[in-house]
Amino acid sequence: MSTATPCALTIAGSDSSGGAGIQADLKTFQELKCYGMSVLTSVTAQNTTGVQAVHHLPTAMIQQQLASIVSDMPIHAVKTGMIANQEMMKVIVDTLPELQVPYVMDPVMVATSGEALIEPEARQYLRQQLIPLTTLITPNIAEAAYITEEKVETVADMKEAATHIVHGFGAGAALIKGGHLQEAAIDVLYDGNKVHVFETDRISTKNTHGTGCTYSAAITAFLSQGLPLVRAVERSKHYITAAIRHAFNLGYGNGPTNHWAIREEVRQ
Repeated sequence: MSTATPCALTIAGSDSSGGAGIQADLKTFQELKCYGMSVLTSVTAQNTTGVQAVHHLPTAMIQQQLASIVSDMPIHAVKTGMIANQEMMKVIVDTLPELQVPYVMDPVMVATSGEALIEPEARQYLRQQLIPLTTLITPNIAEAAYITEEKVETVADMKEAATHIVHGFGAGAALIKGGHLQEAAIDVLYDGNKVHVFETDRISTKNTHGTGCTYSAAITAFLSQGLPLVRAVERSKHYITAAIRHAFNLGYGNGPTNHWAIREEVRQ
């Protein structure tokens, strides 16, 4: 089995409009020269205006997809996105430790409207069983507040939440994304020892569909290539900023980010 090619696995839901979920992850892996594989957890009827319907795959099928990949393919990093219930989480908990590779969790827990996307017992299982397995967890402000059950409204709050998630819940590191702050686009990473702040100018656009998926997928791709965590986040911040700057004005809602934007900026 050849291991020269960086290979990353995403375990997440499908976005039928192509801007988020499995589709965004695989596009990002491809653009960053990483071979992408996927385990599908849920199918959504979704577009730029929202999610119209969701169908969760049977747990046995999720388990079989994962077993098929693990038994045959090299895996250098894993990310998870939408993991809808506790049964799905148990499959991941049973498999991840044996892989011994970086694990990035994008905790898709709260809708843009503020509505919780997972049940209370699933949230508790995620906090107690999944978070301790992570190399990095990448919540936005709302998700960080949901995990810590504390108010997260300022950069100081973000630093405190990141530290809490690492020392209180056992994450390897925590990246709190500040996309919903009113001024600059500031993200806060706590790596277990030091706080790192990543700041870019805020881009005025409504077309930000799939930013969380794309950002975490980029970090996963860079980790699969052996980059240190802080450098992987730094390069991913550059990647997602370009993707937002050149986002597509598609659909009637929030258009998707541009996964190949980094190529356009290199040409300029």
